[in-house]
Formats: sequence, C-alpha cells, structure tokens
Amino acid sequence: MSELRPPKSENLRAMYWRSEILQVMYWLRGEGFGDLVDPPLIERFLGVDAGIGITYLDRLVDEGFVHRDGTWYTLSDRGLAEGGMEFALAFDELMRPTHGECSDDCWCHMSADEADACVAQRHRDHDHDEAQ
Repeated sequence: MSELRPPKSENLRAMYWRSEILQVMYWLRGEGFGDLVDPPLIERFLGVDAGIGITYLDRLVDEGFVHRDGTWYTLSDRGLAEGGMEFALAFDELMRPTHGECSDDCWCHMSADEADACVAQRHRDHDHDEAQ
C-alpha cells in the first residue's frame, strides 16, 4: 500500500494542508492538549517540515481559519467549525457499521444517516433481547 502524499498542484495542496492542519488542531484541542500550536508541533504530528507548516499556517491566518500570536497559532471560530467538520469527515468510515453487521446491500453503506439508523436499530434490538 502506498503512502498518501500531498497533491502536486498548488491549489489542491493548499486544500490538503488546510484539512490536515485544521484536523490536527481540532484534535489537539479536543484531547485537552491546548489551543495553541507552533510549527514544530505541526511538524511532529503531520510529518512535514516546519517551514511548510509555517507557510500553510500563515495561509490559514490569511483565510480566517487561524489566529496568530507571535510564534503560536490557535483556531478561530471559523477554524474550529471547519476543523470539526474535517475531523468528522475523516473518521466517518469508523462510525459506519463494520463488516458483518449488515448485509452488503444495506443502505448504511451509502449514507451516514442510514448508518446511524442501523446502529440505533441494533441498539434497540439488543436492549429488547436483554430485557427478555
């Protein structure tokens, strides 16, 4: 299996790094590691050169996703919302039913709403079975 690499075109590369950086910043905040990040921290989590991190962090400042205070960066309200969405999308597959929980033709494989409904139905069925 090959390693996922950033796109070659500048526009797609900018979108790629925006998504990656916002996800990491959102995750760090959610895990209680703090609201502030610096380029070396981004480098550590994303495996990029700190110079690349600074370039894209500064771009995120210009776009309104991140605020800068000296060498530290924090998510803006817009960045927090976008980071949460990016994080959720990245892990959407983990929230879907696993192999064997539903048939291959179940709608839950095509729709997150259906996946949620399948999970809820399985919980209701499980609770009903335990009550008997």
